[in-house]
Amino acid sequence: MSFFIFIVIGFAGNFIGTLSGGGGLISLPTMLLYGLPVHSAIGANKVANTVSSFTSFLVIFKEKEITLKEAGIVLITCLLGGVTGGLVASLMSGDTLTLVAIFLLGFAFVTSLLKKSNFEGEEQFKLNIKTGSSLFGIGMYDGMFGPGSGTLQMYLYASQKIAYIRAVGLNRVGVFAGCFGSSITYISTGKIEWPLTIALMFGGIIGAQVGIKVARKMNVKYVNPLLRAITLLLIVQIIVNYYK
Repeated sequence: MSFFIFIVIGFAGNFIGTLSGGGGLISLPTMLLYGLPVHSAIGANKVANTVSSFTSFLVIFKEKEITLKEAGIVLITCLLGGVTGGLVASLMSGDTLTLVAIFLLGFAFVTSLLKKSNFEGEEQFKLNIKTGSSLFGIGMYDGMFGPGSGTLQMYLYASQKIAYIRAVGLNRVGVFAGCFGSSITYISTGKIEWPLTIALMFGGIIGAQVGIKVARKMNVKYVNPLLRAITLLLIVQIIVNYYK
């Protein structure tokens, strides 16, 4: 029964995460409510997301909806940011990291209301000072804290007039980069409960693939409302956890 429940959790989290980021809104709280220790829950989520994000990226790359050059830029920049964020996190308190998360998500939400960025462009992702520093910062945030990093990436791609399905593919690369290093850490420290993690991974792969199919058919006018709703839910969840 537990195996099936974790398949459903993995499916739901990665389905939402593929469309707009924020899949951790579903998976992490549900696993914790189910009684999984916090480190095991985070580790399972990181391992499952590493695999599911990579498989979904491969599908989009195979259809030539994203280039290897773009993927490489996002992968390397997010990895460097993630490593830096991990180092910085060791020097900051949990309360400070929480406030940083609330500020960044709030800033992204307000910016999305002021700018008319709606994923209707056809641009490729190009590395420059603005996009490079933004992506590095998001990777750094992922390494420091994590929740909402995929959603922040989607805001960045929208601002660069990148088509929605291309943004989804780039987001999957960024999620892979952010989760890969963390997965190694959790595996090496023995924090992984493998039967449940494999169930989460299996559900995550299916959820990500279904998410891609829905993303290809999704009207872009619904993307920003979904993105804003996920952002508000992330902010609320982080604030609630902050005052617990």
